[in-house]
Amino acid sequence: MRVPLSWLGEFVDLAPGTTPEDVHAALVSVGLEEEDIHRFDVSGPIVVGEVLEFVGEEQTNGKTINWCQVRVAPGDELAADGGPAIHGIVCGAHNFAVGDKVVVTLPGASLPGPFPIAARKTYGHVSDGMIASARELGLGDEHDGILLLASLGIDAPVGTDAIPLLGLDDSAVEINVTPDRGYAFSIRGVAREYSHATGVPFRDPALALTVVAPVTRFPVTIDDQTPIRDQTGASVFVTRVVRGIDPTRPTPAWMTARLGLVGIRSISLVVDVTNYVMFELGQPLHGYDLDKLAGGIIVRRATAGEKFTTLDAVTRTLDVEDLLITDESGPIGLAGVMGGTSTEISAQTVNVLVEAANFDPVSIARSARRHKLPSEASKRFERGVDPRVAAVAAARVVQLLVDLAGGVADDLGSVYDEAPVPQPILLPTGFVSGLIGLAYTGDEVRDALVDVGASLIESDGDLQVTPPSWRPDLTDKWTLAEEVARIVGYDRIPSVLPVAPPGRGLTRTQTLRRTVAHTLAATGHTEVLTYPFVSERANNVFGVAVLPAVSAGANTADAASAVPVSVPQIKVANPLDGEAPFLRTSMLPGLLQIAHRNRSRGLVDVAIYEQGLVFRPEAGVKYGTAVLPAGGARPSAEAEAALNAGIVPQPLMVGIVLVGNDVRHQPGQPAVGAGWQSALAAAQQVALATGVRIEVRQGQHPAMHPGRTAELFVTVQASTVQASTVSALTMPVSTVSVGFAGELLPTVADDYDLPAVVAVAEINLGLVFAQADADLTVTSIRTMPAATQDLSLVVSVSVPAAALGAVVAEGAGDLLESIDLVDDYRGAGVESGQKSLTFGLRFRGEERTLTAAEASAARLSGVALAADRFGAALRE
Repeated sequence: MRVPLSWLGEFVDLAPGTTPEDVHAALVSVGLEEEDIHRFDVSGPIVVGEVLEFVGEEQTNGKTINWCQVRVAPGDELAADGGPAIHGIVCGAHNFAVGDKVVVTLPGASLPGPFPIAARKTYGHVSDGMIASARELGLGDEHDGILLLASLGIDAPVGTDAIPLLGLDDSAVEINVTPDRGYAFSIRGVAREYSHATGVPFRDPALALTVVAPVTRFPVTIDDQTPIRDQTGASVFVTRVVRGIDPTRPTPAWMTARLGLVGIRSISLVVDVTNYVMFELGQPLHGYDLDKLAGGIIVRRATAGEKFTTLDAVTRTLDVEDLLITDESGPIGLAGVMGGTSTEISAQTVNVLVEAANFDPVSIARSARRHKLPSEASKRFERGVDPRVAAVAAARVVQLLVDLAGGVADDLGSVYDEAPVPQPILLPTGFVSGLIGLAYTGDEVRDALVDVGASLIESDGDLQVTPPSWRPDLTDKWTLAEEVARIVGYDRIPSVLPVAPPGRGLTRTQTLRRTVAHTLAATGHTEVLTYPFVSERANNVFGVAVLPAVSAGANTADAASAVPVSVPQIKVANPLDGEAPFLRTSMLPGLLQIAHRNRSRGLVDVAIYEQGLVFRPEAGVKYGTAVLPAGGARPSAEAEAALNAGIVPQPLMVGIVLVGNDVRHQPGQPAVGAGWQSALAAAQQVALATGVRIEVRQGQHPAMHPGRTAELFVTVQASTVQASTVSALTMPVSTVSVGFAGELLPTVADDYDLPAVVAVAEINLGLVFAQADADLTVTSIRTMPAATQDLSLVVSVSVPAAALGAVVAEGAGDLLESIDLVDDYRGAGVESGQKSLTFGLRFRGEERTLTAAEASAARLSGVALAADRFGAALRE
């Protein structure tokens, strides 16, 4: 919300010399956030000039310019730039005549851009300044000709400083209005807040107007058959009529300047007046061409598939929740959002129907988002508009149209008012002090509540507080207490750092999450944060879950891999973005969007990760059906269980995306691109950080490259972990699938405008952390010399290398310290359908040096078990 200081000064007294920075500081003290300061980027000398004569001169390019003589100072006085009273100026516009008064920017002036003005030679003349248009001055978009002061109703002496004359010396402060402070979307509301902050008197503009009830009723019907959340779409609907306006009347310069400072361009006098009153009082208004209306007005919900053309000339298909303003011809306005073309104000409009209504905030918010039509009106209705100001705002529009447009107030109109009356709230004695932790006197509490507009009744020492109509956020004693603290001053509340109780620290899950984050960051990945909202298509591509079934004896070749299965989706009832209305079932869509955004900005090598929750509802289960007990009572065990069952399962995941090069090109080192190996290495880093061993198997995923997709399993540890090596042996008794790593399908990567090779990994940290919590025994490091041997086994291509290695380790026994796959050969010398897997074995004794025979015996024991399990044969 932008607040021009001249406008603010009409309702509160600003001390001489008050700067925008001073106003910001005052508003911050009562909880409003400062955003920016806006000024007209102009500097003088800019004066009123009079065209004395001009000569049209046709140029060789076919353009005709005017060589003008313009008086910029009275009589023989020097001009504001120190030059003569009459300046020669070249002007390309043709909408003026001799005797017209115009705005002249003299040498030394500066216009928005910045555009400095200087005497310069052009078209064969030295142009000593410039005659300005409205757009060049920052007063609007009009640039078809120069600005004629008569069109603004201004008749000032030649040489008058035009900057204050046109309101260009004004400035505006911009504040951020939070959703609970809708009243601050008006000069009236901000002036009241400034009064709270500084103690200066507040003059309420709503009390300065006399509201006259219409004599003849204009027909208005509220026919809301399907209200949202049991609330009628329109609780107040006021209409007034003004006849005989002059459509040629211009918008006054002071109004144009103020509207420009608040960010609204001038359109026409009638439209400008409705916008002006909206910013002044916070009540959105709409003007209809009365002669284009067919019968009375009916407020109703749209029918399914109904069409409506809004003022932006877009024909929209309506939803049954959309609230409409209609007449006998059909829809003429999307309530609280935008009007229609059939009854819009035009250059021929002479009779105007003014509408001031109060609409349901939820209904307006949904319509604005559904049709992607955010407007100044919907912004206010979404946050709540004072229902008691509608009639006042309509009267203010009528007043301005009579004064500025030459209209006549008609006795035709209507008042529909079914707005709920604010109910009193009991505020017990001492409650505010007890909640805030500061001793407030009774007078401080009462004065603060009266200042915000509440009415008070004392009863047995307690207060019955009725909030004002413009404060729907004051709903209970807690919000009243917060308001007292705000008005009395946040600076009164002491800053006390709470002392953490002893013996507390991070939980196991918190520790592991930080460990994973630190490990990935230390290995070159950057942590990012994405929104949990995605499109339906993204969820369809990535929305699979790994069945967390545990398979016992997973060291066999036929151990079943978990199969990816599609999961249902959760759609947000009121999404921020209509194109992404679903909660994510995978971390990858958001990460891929960030990778694309970074590459589009020149960062072609991307390695990013994110830890977060995904939403994976179970098929056929209804969520959110349980109801909290009334009165704030603690739910019973059964009710608590029902509430928990109504929450969508949200497993903790980590997603990783790598695009571009793992190693950049440098002298002596060619570039190394990121691929499935990079994703698998990142997954192994997660396992290392949590102390869990990940087993890798060939996997399948609908979004990932076949043959370049690894399914990841963790093993439930039942034996020991040796601290001497990363690949220390354990005796797994079962496995759990926890995720995937590999490369995306090129077609999926292309959907995100990414290269063909994109490495990704996604791991269920909840399952990993559960295994990390298993009790493990750490043995001492063996210090005896090691004995190393190689082992080449020929097996069927269907046997996973990891399963074969695990069986060899099982057969070799405790003497085997580590086993690593070093070669996978398929070619000459190996039969079709077979492969030769070569492992590097390291043996070590605990108390003595092993002999070669002992190491070989252990090796042969492993071979024997592999032959029994898989039919493995030693390769000759």
